[in-house]
Amino acid sequence: MTNTLKKNLKTILPIALGVFLVWYSYNSTTPENRKEIIFYVKEANPLYVFLSVLLGILGHISRAVRWNYLLEPLGYKPKLINNILIILTSYFANLGIPRTGEILRATALTTYENVPFEKGFGTIVTERVIDVIMLLLIVAIAFLLQTDIIMGILQDRGFNATGLILLALAGIALFFVFIFIIKKSKKPFAQKIKTFVKGLLDGVFSIFKMKNKWLFIFHTFFIWGCYIGMLWIIKFTVPETISLTLSQLLVAFVAGAFAMATTNGGIGLYPIAVSSALAIFGISAVSGDAFGWIIWIAQTLMIVVFGAISFLLLPLLNSNK
Repeated sequence: MTNTLKKNLKTILPIALGVFLVWYSYNSTTPENRKEIIFYVKEANPLYVFLSVLLGILGHISRAVRWNYLLEPLGYKPKLINNILIILTSYFANLGIPRTGEILRATALTTYENVPFEKGFGTIVTERVIDVIMLLLIVAIAFLLQTDIIMGILQDRGFNATGLILLALAGIALFFVFIFIIKKSKKPFAQKIKTFVKGLLDGVFSIFKMKNKWLFIFHTFFIWGCYIGMLWIIKFTVPETISLTLSQLLVAFVAGAFAMATTNGGIGLYPIAVSSALAIFGISAVSGDAFGWIIWIAQTLMIVVFGAISFLLLPLLNSNK
């Protein structure tokens, strides 16, 4: 299989999966339920949708500010407006082709702010590592707050506490065995892994050496607080989800976050994942689907509208470059 074909498949498969999931979600719903879901979506209070989108925009602005804290130690301080427009454009690009946004982001930073590509891309990788750590932290918090319910579901599906503990211990043991083998190996592949991991760790620990480390940490928590807040506010658009607690919504947030990482912008899969998570807490399929579609439509429209505007504004505001 040629490299071109592999790249095309990587581009097409997530889109095809998303389209299939939209079709599956639509056809697996009865006409009556479908009408109810559409009704909820149409009748969603615009104020709550607006507030949710506003939180999303504030999160992206905070990310743009935080990005400069990573770039400053390297000797660069791009204009904040350029950072914001580049970030929104990159998210817009990711809706079409997964992971192209990161390349576009580093390239645009080189074009408009003269930051070398490898340095700009390095800060983006560091950001992604921090994002993964934050997501894992939220996963852990959601599990701790909803341990009884999650364990009950796992036990109903054939898992028991002893088995899960043994599985976790086996996973940890395999991880350390893998680390030991890589550390001792002299093979080129192992050396590449060591170099890559060292680069990631250097990027993460560089946060504690930067001038504005506490502001960086503040913005990190603020960004993820905005993401969770977007979901929290949308709960008021569907009558049945108003009573959901923050810990219950965190489970839906985690499900949605993994769905976003699987398909382009979570197309098709995001509403299904969120609805399935809410079903754990007794939310009906209709209300869960409506909730999932409202938050997904709000997020996607935000990226499409502001991403497209940013794509057009960026070269206009930097016409001299």
